[in-house]
Amino acid sequence: MNAGKSTALLQSNYNYHERGMETLLFLPKIDADSSDGKIHSRIGLTAKAHCVDSDFNFFNFVSQENIKKPVSCILIDEVQFLSKAQVRQICQVSDELNIPAMCYGIRTDFQGKLFDGSSELLALADNLIELKTVCDCGRKAIMVARLDEEGKVVKDGDQIKIGGNDTYKVFCRKHFRELTQLI
Repeated sequence: MNAGKSTALLQSNYNYHERGMETLLFLPKIDADSSDGKIHSRIGLTAKAHCVDSDFNFFNFVSQENIKKPVSCILIDEVQFLSKAQVRQICQVSDELNIPAMCYGIRTDFQGKLFDGSSELLALADNLIELKTVCDCGRKAIMVARLDEEGKVVKDGDQIKIGGNDTYKVFCRKHFRELTQLI
């Protein structure tokens, strides 16, 4: 969180469009429901995205869209919320349709556990680029802690809860471990 993932996605989308190329943007339904179906960056950039539910098939959809108009790239935000099967479909888009896929998301949840989508992407991605942010101590932040209404760290609950800076805070591993005792 707070590393500029959505900003980087929207910048890449802009670069393709500036050159007259077609892109497809995707956002999991769980996040799209709280963001009007748009990808939002903290610096104010937005773009409309296709809403993806658990039954959505990336390969079938992109194949059909590519027939209508050649697709130069697909960009997926919040990829951690996808299923393993959907990540494999994205790989199929790249491998069989020769369309690059750029996926943006976080690795772990508030308990330090991998999301299914992140796990599959870490295993199958051709290339991984880490966007960095910092802990309050100045070290690289790699963990996300969930906060309650009073700003105290939460250790239990559903893996997925949509929220922003009022709900989550990033930490280096050392401070995450000290605050949560989860790892």
